[in-house]
Amino acid sequence: MGKHEPLSSAERTARHRAKMRALGLKPKQFWLPDVNDPAFIAEAKRQSRLAAQCSDSEDVQKFIDAITDEWLAELDAAEEAASDS
Repeated sequence: MGKHEPLSSAERTARHRAKMRALGLKPKQFWLPDVNDPAFIAEAKRQSRLAAQCSDSEDVQKFIDAITDEWLAELDAAEEAASDS
């Protein structure tokens, strides 16, 4: 087999986006909090302390873990399908 020219960044991006669109997905831009911002860090610590004091914090954490596990499994499946395409 002949050697292929390496794809440019734009070509790799275009291929990836085409695969994701083929899966029925579309790109979106999201603005997220800056997790390095001191105000964000302080608020996260405050909310963590409140959650730790909650009487049913163990049940809440089990719920969060279950949702996270399900979401990560779906993400893994979508990434695997995209890489198979």
